[in-house]
Amino acid sequence: MISIESLTIEFGGTPLFDDISYVINKKDRIALVGKNGAGKSTMLKIIAGLQMPTSGKVSVPKGLTIGYLPQQMRHTDVRTVQEEAELAFGHIREMEAAIERINKELLDRTDYESEEYQRLIEQLSYLTEQLQLSGAANFQAEIEKTLMGLGFNRSDLGRPTSEFSGGWRMRIELAKLLLQRPDVLLLDEPTNHLDIESIQWLESFLATRANAVVLVSHDRAFLDAVTTRTIEISLGSIYDYKVNYSHFVQLRAERLEQQQRAYENQQKQIQDTEAFIERFRYKATKAVQVQSRIKQLERLERVEVDEVDNSRLNLKFPPAPRSGDYPVIAENLKKAYGQHIVFDNVTFTIERGEKVAFVGKNGEGKSTLVKCIMNEIADYTGSLKLGYNIKIGYFAQNQAQMMDEELTVFDTIDRVAVGDIRTKIRDILGAFMFGGEASDKKVKVLSGGEKTRLAMIRLLLEPVNLLILDEPTNHLDMKSKDVLKQAIKDFDGTVIVVSHDREFLDGLVSKVYEFGGGRVREHLGGIYEFLERKKMDSLKDLERSTETPVSVQNDKPVTENKLSYEARKELQRQIKRAERAVEATEKRIQEIETQIQEIELQLSTPEGLTDLALCEKHGALQKELGERMECWEKETSEIERLKQQELADK
Repeated sequence: MISIESLTIEFGGTPLFDDISYVINKKDRIALVGKNGAGKSTMLKIIAGLQMPTSGKVSVPKGLTIGYLPQQMRHTDVRTVQEEAELAFGHIREMEAAIERINKELLDRTDYESEEYQRLIEQLSYLTEQLQLSGAANFQAEIEKTLMGLGFNRSDLGRPTSEFSGGWRMRIELAKLLLQRPDVLLLDEPTNHLDIESIQWLESFLATRANAVVLVSHDRAFLDAVTTRTIEISLGSIYDYKVNYSHFVQLRAERLEQQQRAYENQQKQIQDTEAFIERFRYKATKAVQVQSRIKQLERLERVEVDEVDNSRLNLKFPPAPRSGDYPVIAENLKKAYGQHIVFDNVTFTIERGEKVAFVGKNGEGKSTLVKCIMNEIADYTGSLKLGYNIKIGYFAQNQAQMMDEELTVFDTIDRVAVGDIRTKIRDILGAFMFGGEASDKKVKVLSGGEKTRLAMIRLLLEPVNLLILDEPTNHLDMKSKDVLKQAIKDFDGTVIVVSHDREFLDGLVSKVYEFGGGRVREHLGGIYEFLERKKMDSLKDLERSTETPVSVQNDKPVTENKLSYEARKELQRQIKRAERAVEATEKRIQEIETQIQEIELQLSTPEGLTDLALCEKHGALQKELGERMECWEKETSEIERLKQQELADK
């Protein structure tokens, strides 16, 4: 559909992209990955037509529609949530107005046999047919379903958008894009303003109902659930993999390892050949062999190793000062705004050294409770006590936006640093990848990830023993998130993390506090254990809310939605067929992986490097492996669906 050809982008003479080409196909699910500053957001802007490349072109077929969600945008606040979402169906309003206009004109005309009258009839017929195809009859229901999927309540739909925060208004923009169903969706960090439940809804929507999708995200679980193709931007080049993100990480490591092995083998071959030439250069009896080796070196196609980006965030929190055994104790805590109860009867204890997560839909009180702990909110009832010698380090979700954009990176830290720490500012900035000239950049030119890193430095300026991090991973790339996660793991104090990033929380927290419905529920265990239990609870709730009527025959209750005996048998046969298909696919995947390993061993030899047929076979097998993996995912999903159907009938 969209063809990117020989694209080059330069900033101040420095290339961001250098002569790159690829194609976005129909139904592609592409993850655009790379470190902060690699050019991911720039690439989306170029595809969307909002930025022109230095050279090259983007070919978009006539009539193809593109929807683009940037990281940040300006909002107009003159409508309600419902009215704003209805803008996605502006074409329906236009068709309805045109139909009404033609009907009025037809009522006033009597020239029934004229060409003009027939033209109006044909136009009316065409518009009516298009209106029916567009789903005009149920677009209001579609709006409500999409907005509620993204976390809005039905009561929110009539409220002015001006009453909502920037994050919620971004959800409205996302809803409008999804409702428009463009041919290509370009999404830049769409999960930054979503809670876990909304992310899971969006995953399902993009995977099953969207057309082509190109997205930038640092949420591994989200990428794996949605994408089937990964394009890495690295040092001006791109690498295209027909697999999801987790599989890409493995293949990328294998590619670099194979490249390095082939390079080392070739270097040894070159050294041996040069040594032979040098040794026998002046021996007449070896003249023919020497000349042959010289020509062999000239013909040799040199193996190049991709330059690896080794820049890495170096983060370690200072040792935590000793605190009391129980940093936070809440008893019967209640907070309300007028008649609206945010939470009530909240009782919990966080022990020293614990790492816990606050999760739940936005607006359910996570940030409010954090502000109570920070003593920014004091008009609550009940008891909230902080332990002995508690020193809090707080990273706010909007902290990056609170910085003075006219200051340089160095001045931003210099203004808040005190005492001896001021002599170490350059070292700290270097550890956060702001070394050299980067420390003289103004804040306003930094990317979202760079601003987040800069805000994170404030936490290092003095030792703390209670870290409260509100959405710390927004805008951080994968490497930086991994380093931050490890730093929090190694931190010997207490940590409260407010986050929707399941991958980040996995293995980090040992307790989850769920906010919802005015309650705060404690769940022991990690984030995926919590989500599994939550899914079971939701299914039970769903079953209770959708119980079918029961009729009485011969004084025995009979549920009307039970499958017949034959239908159950057919369902079991379908499950067996699906299981056999999965077994066959798994067997073929194993065969392909074995063949790939054998070919890669051959490719690591000097003879294998020049065998074009072998290289082509390797590429074909890699392609088939990606297709088989995609097939396996669909087959296992089908088994799960059938088994859930069987379970529901019991």
